[in-house]
Amino acid sequence: MDDDVKACFGEATGHALTTSGSEFLNLKEYQDSEPRARAASHHRLARCSKILANRSRDRLERATGSWGIGGICRIPTTHGEVAAMDHGGGVWIRGAVAVAAGGAIAARAVRRKSVDYTAVFVGVPAMVAHTVAGYRFAGLLLVFFSTASRVTRVGEARKRALDPEFKEGGQRNWKQVLSNSGIATVLAVLITLITGGKDRCLDSKESGLVTALIGGVIGHYSCCNGDTWSSELGILSKSEPRIITTFKRVRKGTNGGVTIDGLLAAAAAGCSIGLAFVLIGFLTTQCASDVFWRQLLIIPLATAAGLCGSLIDSLLGATVQYSGYCSVRKKVVGVDGPTVRRISGMNILDNNGVNVVSVFFTTLLTAFACTFIF
Repeated sequence: MDDDVKACFGEATGHALTTSGSEFLNLKEYQDSEPRARAASHHRLARCSKILANRSRDRLERATGSWGIGGICRIPTTHGEVAAMDHGGGVWIRGAVAVAAGGAIAARAVRRKSVDYTAVFVGVPAMVAHTVAGYRFAGLLLVFFSTASRVTRVGEARKRALDPEFKEGGQRNWKQVLSNSGIATVLAVLITLITGGKDRCLDSKESGLVTALIGGVIGHYSCCNGDTWSSELGILSKSEPRIITTFKRVRKGTNGGVTIDGLLAAAAAGCSIGLAFVLIGFLTTQCASDVFWRQLLIIPLATAAGLCGSLIDSLLGATVQYSGYCSVRKKVVGVDGPTVRRISGMNILDNNGVNVVSVFFTTLLTAFACTFIF
């Protein structure tokens, strides 16, 4: 024991420790002292014990090196170091899980004709990027993909007669997958670079940038899911759609046409994204109690984002996406021709372009909303 540590203990007890190793405290004198003196002595003893512990740790580090042999064997001594090691390992584990799970999901999707082979080369990297950023983001991607695939299969016989771009199983190619996941994948990569893969709560006091990025991902999938549910279920509505710009009745399948059923479906789709984010977050994220309960506000916000995204998509579809009625095929088509009579819109964007623009604006609006709400 160092001399200054011994002197510290001696000062605390009024009985100096010897240098021969016969270290003891005069307990009788300590117990007979006044209460105030005992309290002061107890405080000094605690301080001295802390000094002794720090000295022991310093000696251990000098003996083994700051990070052990080669800088890789140091035992973490603080909560922050333990957390950093856990998050570093967690990123690699999540990446491996994403590759395995993404490959299995892609193989099943190809067999069921939900996507073609080109979509796999976009979907699997997107899945990896989302999972590395956090399980919540991977969950949002999976909720969107699974629910969108299911609603696409509803009423296939009727859709075949109405939708000019109908494909068995709603098969998506790489362009459609990219337009529905590209922006969110970029945001997920940015979140990973900033947080190191650690799940964060929506809390602008901690980080306004991270809160905006997370809100953007939520808005992205609320819009994508809302647009898919709205178009796939709205086209089956018994009521005739009305074009969003003039509210005139139009044929089913017309870009920009809306129905009450379709709008309700869009809101429900956004709500499913918000629920998924909150439920997965309960299992993977640690927040302060006041911040924790405010996360529930993402459910109505995602619901609004789903509805808003669908409305933006419909507005774009009615103005910058061409719709016409083909007298030969007896259905609404998206390209002009000699047998096609124009219904609405200009031939500026195709369906994928409209999706990207509507997703971008919904992502931006939701990101700003999250910074104010949270």
